[in-house]
Amino acid sequence: MTSASPWIPVALSADIEAGTSAGTLVNGEERVVWRDDKGAIHVWEDRCPHRGMRMSFGFVRGDHIACLYHGWRYDTGGQCRYIPAHPDLEVPQTIKVPTFAAAERAGIVWMAPEGADATELSTLPETAEPVRSLFLDLPTNAALLAVTAAPPEGYRPLPSETGTVTLQGNDATVLIAAQPREAGRTALHITVSGNTSAAIRRDLILWATDLRNRLEARSMEAA
Repeated sequence: MTSASPWIPVALSADIEAGTSAGTLVNGEERVVWRDDKGAIHVWEDRCPHRGMRMSFGFVRGDHIACLYHGWRYDTGGQCRYIPAHPDLEVPQTIKVPTFAAAERAGIVWMAPEGADATELSTLPETAEPVRSLFLDLPTNAALLAVTAAPPEGYRPLPSETGTVTLQGNDATVLIAAQPREAGRTALHITVSGNTSAAIRRDLILWATDLRNRLEARSMEAA
């Protein structure tokens, strides 16, 4: 992944099970992350073109996702294929949800504009185990600086791509990928590869929870 990479992390892969969807924010804009029954991941604008209902409130059936409001059903390319109130209608091609490129790498779901090159993610571990996601009331750069300033005991920060921190130690590699949710708010998606023992993952979860608690306490004191 280069410093100018368009790829943005939006969820832990493990959090999006087959047949489910979840809403999120990227730079203040609503996105839906969903996985079809074959396991393929998709990231779209979180809005049904009909009445603007969030697609993340809908339901996944096979390789389609349907809006909760009137059941309009969309295929994996974002094209509306079925309108229950007009079952015999040939749906116009103009009824389509804007979609994004989606990829999975290092246990994280990434999104980018359509046509982005997924090989830019190839510098990251191919697979990894989830630790947890942290949701912080901090700008992205401040959130990543907080991680490098207080890494878990036994780990050291390594040179990383823009928007991520990599920690090495205990025969494990920890990736922390920052999702800019909106102004002053960031999600940090944390995974581990190499040594993924239960003890390693437990210690990382405790460290992440403690980091969040300390940052929240600091924020309350400043207020």
